[in-house]
Amino acid sequence: MSRIGKRPVPVPAGVTASLEGKEVSVKGPKGTLTIPKADEISYEMVDGGISVQPANETKRARSFWGMQRTLVQNLITGVTEGFSKQLLITGVGYRANVQGKNLKLQLGYSHDVDYAIPEGITIATPDQTTINISGIDKQKVGQVAAEIRRWRKPEPYKGKGIKYAGEFIFRKEGKKK
Repeated sequence: MSRIGKRPVPVPAGVTASLEGKEVSVKGPKGTLTIPKADEISYEMVDGGISVQPANETKRARSFWGMQRTLVQNLITGVTEGFSKQLLITGVGYRANVQGKNLKLQLGYSHDVDYAIPEGITIATPDQTTINISGIDKQKVGQVAAEIRRWRKPEPYKGKGIKYAGEFIFRKEGKKK
């Protein structure tokens, strides 16, 4: 029995949800998002919300139950509030700035790294060492943040690199004489 899946997903005012065809579609003030329906799950509109239930009693259906409910919740949160991630850059000479549809990163390589900003994602650099990534699709925001972080992961000795805001980097002690 899924504790998460039991509760219906409330649909707030100003958001319209439809369960037609093979996908769940949600339209709100920030845009429209869709996910494909899982065959093992049955979806229905109930009292201003979306109820997600397993279609049968198989283990696969029960394992998809809570995840599908969370995916529907992420659609509704995305079109109402949106999602954002913040990256912090640490290191001498490391900096970032947005130039048009590209994010230019200077990360200690012999060349600058140009990252093309995908459609539906907004990247802002309030200062040279902070990158704010925002959008309505949670998966896409997280993927963009991971791709940017991959260019220079934080290292454990000096802590130089790109890290998530609030991330703890386990620091190591260097060689002793």
